[in-house]
Amino acid sequence: MSTGYWLGVDLGGTKILSGLFDDNLKLLARSKQPTSAEGGPAGVFSRIVEGVEAVVREANVDPGQIRGMGMGIPGQIELGTTKVKFAPNLEWRDVDLKPLMPATWRWPLVVENDVRMGTYGEFAHGSAKGAKNVLGVFIGTGVGGGMILNGELFTGFNGNAGEIGHLIVHWRQGTELEGIAGRKYMMKRAKEILDDAPKRVRKEWKGVDLGGVRSSQLAEYYQKDDPVAVQLVDDAARALGAALGGLVNFISPEVIVVGGGVTGALGDTFIERIWEIAQRYALPGAATGVKCVSAALGDDSGIVGCAAYAKAHPPTA
Repeated sequence: MSTGYWLGVDLGGTKILSGLFDDNLKLLARSKQPTSAEGGPAGVFSRIVEGVEAVVREANVDPGQIRGMGMGIPGQIELGTTKVKFAPNLEWRDVDLKPLMPATWRWPLVVENDVRMGTYGEFAHGSAKGAKNVLGVFIGTGVGGGMILNGELFTGFNGNAGEIGHLIVHWRQGTELEGIAGRKYMMKRAKEILDDAPKRVRKEWKGVDLGGVRSSQLAEYYQKDDPVAVQLVDDAARALGAALGGLVNFISPEVIVVGGGVTGALGDTFIERIWEIAQRYALPGAATGVKCVSAALGDDSGIVGCAAYAKAHPPTA
């Protein structure tokens, strides 16, 4: 019989995933709500409440048996607190989440960065399980990362460790990795390419709202060998590969987990291309034995990581 239950909430820019887990971190119930920044932090938290209450109902669990909740936030957090310093997609600055919790929620709350929680999920129960030094890279709207060093989540001195998307990959222009590999920025570059492309190429993209292109649509164009998509995806793979090759030299990870919506849509060939490039930049022998793998938990990396982290790192206050 389970001795307790754990909640994981992955707060994304467009959706909120909530999961309820038993004490062995087996997923019992899962719920999805739209994020919508409407109504500010209180409005968003009301949708978090909907998701949490839905999974508690579905699993038919006594709320008194819930021992903790982890929450992943798409932004910067104040370490060791429940405060969000800055979440750009939500337009949040200096928001404390604990006072927004319903009075009936008596369980502890642990708040962390969403991509670090995705990395922790893969480390605890996914494709990096059993490894001690893990680098997580998640490619979606933007590019985020997380690091497990010597078996512990590494947050750094002021809590910003893992922000791989903001590595500068073109020092003269100040171009960030995210500016080449994040889907949002790929689509900005798509417009620039299409503006100067032959008519037959522009025709294939006619009527497409570039700002609304999803990862699955980009993958469809890429699989059809569309020249614009091929250029965008290969540029992304090359930039990611160069960055990962440098990080292999710098932190010597045992496993590199590559996840996120873009990765999921493009599949293993995208990861293989990234790793092929990365090995060109790695020092002799530095990549030997290193595994570069896809995120096994998919969309659930975040909620698994949040629940696992809340269980392993209960708040001290």
